[in-house]
Amino acid sequence: MRSIFKSLAFAAAALYGASLCAQPASTSAGQAYPAKPVKFMVGFAAGGAADITARMLAPKLSELLGQQFFIENRGGSGGMLGTDAAAKSAPDGYTLLLMPAADAVQPAVRRKLPYDLERDFTPVSRVVYGPWFVVVHPSVPARSAKEFVALARKSPGKLNYATSGIGSSAHMAAELFNSLAKVEVVHVPYKGISEGVTAVASGEVDMIFASIPASLPLLNAKRVRALAVTTAQRTPLAPDMPTLNESGVAGYDRSGWYGVLAPANVPRDIIARLNSSIIKIVNTPDMKAAFMKQGLDPATSTPEEFGAFIRNEIAQNIKLVKAAGIKVE
Repeated sequence: MRSIFKSLAFAAAALYGASLCAQPASTSAGQAYPAKPVKFMVGFAAGGAADITARMLAPKLSELLGQQFFIENRGGSGGMLGTDAAAKSAPDGYTLLLMPAADAVQPAVRRKLPYDLERDFTPVSRVVYGPWFVVVHPSVPARSAKEFVALARKSPGKLNYATSGIGSSAHMAAELFNSLAKVEVVHVPYKGISEGVTAVASGEVDMIFASIPASLPLLNAKRVRALAVTTAQRTPLAPDMPTLNESGVAGYDRSGWYGVLAPANVPRDIIARLNSSIIKIVNTPDMKAAFMKQGLDPATSTPEEFGAFIRNEIAQNIKLVKAAGIKVE
């Protein structure tokens, strides 16, 4: 396990060093867009992963496009307030939304939303994704995901998993695991992911799907054990860690992720300029290194690819909520 964390640190340092010779270029001041400051709406409080992602991206966009990109945090209702505000903004490209994976869960767990993610927004680009580890307490008699699945099948309903709350991204990840692995691991919701990881470390709960940064301190202290990573392919953040997919849970691919949306009907040339700018910035060595330090992998896309990705996430979440019998508000 130690080699995984050494690889993570080494990769980040190497990429950071390379950043000195790969800075994003500036554009001329004569461009029509942007002609004034641009607001990045974040539907969560400052300090969270969505906020950090926006604050890492905004100054680079300011530098590249010649106008200030500033953050407005409008937390509440699981991100719904900020998302709604962005949806109702003028379609001129001067209000953008930093969308987290949690936004794609809302249509599955709420009967009524004041906006429609597919109707009221134009995708710009996915930015990064955050792989999760499948983490267990050391007392769990499983050294691999394959062994954990076998254990869960022998004792349906006896093992449990923690999440950051009902309808959270971690909840959906665990229910997808239950579905694909054909097991019955019981949900125990907590108020946040840190509380859930702590509960696993104390032996209060058997397992959790947790972000790599949230897991690392307890993994390094050997208070928990990681069995697998949740993405379809191994992550550069932990290249020695096997995936659930290669551990027998065929087709498993789930992670936290963040992307940029604009209100519907923003002109195509503005979307194209934002998309090309984000792709250029996110894939520079310095930004790759910075995101890696946050436990995030760059994952930019075309607007069309991001739109298809969002539709698939929403459909999958609706299916998971229905299959798990999660109460819809």
